[in-house]
Amino acid sequence: METSMNRRNWLKSSALLAGGLAFLPSGLSALAANRSAAPAFDLGVPLTDEAAALAGPPEMKARLLANENPFGPSEKAKQAMVEAMSTSYQYPFMYTRELVKKIAEHEGLTPEHIMVDAGSSPLLQATAIYYAQKGGAIITGDPSYRDLPDSAKDLNATIVEVPLTKDYKLDLDGMEKKVGTGTALMYLCNPNNPTGTMLDTAKLKAFCERVSKKVPIFIDEAYIDYVPDPQTTTMIDAVKKGQNVIVARTFSKLYGFAGLRVGYIVAQPETIKLLSKYTVGGMSISAPAIHGALATYQDQAFIKETLQKTLASKQFLYETLKKEGYEYIPSSTNFVMFPLKMEGKRFVEEMARRGVGIRNWKFNNQEWCRVSIGRMDEMQAFADAFKQLS
Repeated sequence: METSMNRRNWLKSSALLAGGLAFLPSGLSALAANRSAAPAFDLGVPLTDEAAALAGPPEMKARLLANENPFGPSEKAKQAMVEAMSTSYQYPFMYTRELVKKIAEHEGLTPEHIMVDAGSSPLLQATAIYYAQKGGAIITGDPSYRDLPDSAKDLNATIVEVPLTKDYKLDLDGMEKKVGTGTALMYLCNPNNPTGTMLDTAKLKAFCERVSKKVPIFIDEAYIDYVPDPQTTTMIDAVKKGQNVIVARTFSKLYGFAGLRVGYIVAQPETIKLLSKYTVGGMSISAPAIHGALATYQDQAFIKETLQKTLASKQFLYETLKKEGYEYIPSSTNFVMFPLKMEGKRFVEEMARRGVGIRNWKFNNQEWCRVSIGRMDEMQAFADAFKQLS
């Protein structure tokens, strides 16, 4: 599968990587060096630096390349963040504890089961560092989200990639067969990115109960809020039952906090203690972001409105693809993947020239496009550009 950007590359220009490599342990130094050498995100048009690449070309009409939620944050979150500015000279540890407590209460767990950070990226990285240094292999799907596996690979971990099933879902049976004495971790992204597919909940619960006795299972639920009933679909119940399962959640998607950076993991308290050694934790989150998260967390009116808008835009995309004679993978997320009829890189370039940013993949000997769900005006811009190329 071709190289693509993920959240870990966003850190490549940080002060740590620019000036602190000599002070890191050899493994972390290798991780940092590999990040510094990682390619910039290619939008399909010539750009001078990575900052411009992330922002997109000036004429971009539709930014449909990063699975962001263009409808958020909520007004409650915005107001809370504005009000928090007056006391943002203070360290936010008391509010961090409040956020952890609120998450724990909602999930029916203790605060000791929760660790927050500036988005889920640092938590994925911390997990990669911990399990990579233990040696052994990390099992994941292909294609799937690359953040944790790539970070672990940079630390010389063995990555075992299991192809998806015929319906583009993670192959639980195939992944279980790969478990051996040398397996350090199982990584599942559910719903999966980039395919948008969701595993059967009952099958996944049985899988967790059975396989977690052999190897820790990390389940990335970044997109779980887009499914019809997240509370019955999430694997947090496995943590409640004492299973060796780690669940990652983020405010970046449905809550619209991609640029604000708030995320958390749920795991057994002893696992939280181990992973906390490799991440800054709650002190990495700004006070305004914490206040915004507290204000918007489980805001049912906001969630309902955002979901309705997302579903309307997604249905418009489905209809656009069907009218042009294209199939697509039905999605449980805020993005849709469909097979292309031209070379993927060229398609990205041509769409970018028309002001539309999208992503491309190649797997199963097929070129694919992933389109994030945007506002209706953005979806119309996609449709207008797509019709010129289809």
